[in-house]
Amino acid sequence: MTSSGGWEAKQYSVFEAERTRPVRDLLHAAQGATVRAAVDLGCGPGNSTETLLAYAPQASIVGIDSSADMIAAARKRLPQLRFELADISTWNEAGPYDLILANASLQWVPDHETLLPRLVSLLAPGGRLAVQMPDNLDEPSHRLMREVAANGPWRERLAGTERTLRHDAHWYYARLTPHCERVDVWRTIYHHPLAGGIDAVIEWFKGSALRPMLAKLSADEQTAFLDQYREALKSAYEVLADGTVLLPFPRLFFVATR
Repeated sequence: MTSSGGWEAKQYSVFEAERTRPVRDLLHAAQGATVRAAVDLGCGPGNSTETLLAYAPQASIVGIDSSADMIAAARKRLPQLRFELADISTWNEAGPYDLILANASLQWVPDHETLLPRLVSLLAPGGRLAVQMPDNLDEPSHRLMREVAANGPWRERLAGTERTLRHDAHWYYARLTPHCERVDVWRTIYHHPLAGGIDAVIEWFKGSALRPMLAKLSADEQTAFLDQYREALKSAYEVLADGTVLLPFPRLFFVATR
């Protein structure tokens, strides 16, 4: 996780089960040679690192995150592991690593054209770079978020706040194959059942995409922004009879083996 807007472990963890499922799927696909040394880039509150530990219990594992709140939560959760406050864009701890994991974190880091070869260079021969990123910028949740941001009194302050990284599977495959023996790329759409209707959708994104925006607004402005966002979401997501909203969430995955 980057420090955009400040990240809070408590809010992010509200939907921990749903946020952890993709990293389980990613690690299942990343099976290969024995993992002796691994790093979790953007470890958050430690949920992805805990999954990594179960996958490679004998490995030396370090987790990094640029949020002090996330690092504190991760250290409390997994006191036996090492967690460091660091930014992925400048992190360059000497490898080699058998596995570099980045679960829902690289979408906040710029310049993937430079970043990815650097990360691959830190892998041992046969090591894997395993990455999962949300691929939902064209979903109603984000399209409407951008519209509310662009059409209110906060327009200038929120300009450029939302992440804008838009690379597809073809782009990542083409950039990684010159540096790797094998590259697997795939896209999955999860449909998360969220109890609590439209408000549950808002709570989900308050733990991620909304955070940088809300951080730039006063308390009264936050209320006004969320009220407008809530009204917009009502036309985009159906609330089922039991109050559940099924939230489609596309994610892009790749495992690059050096």
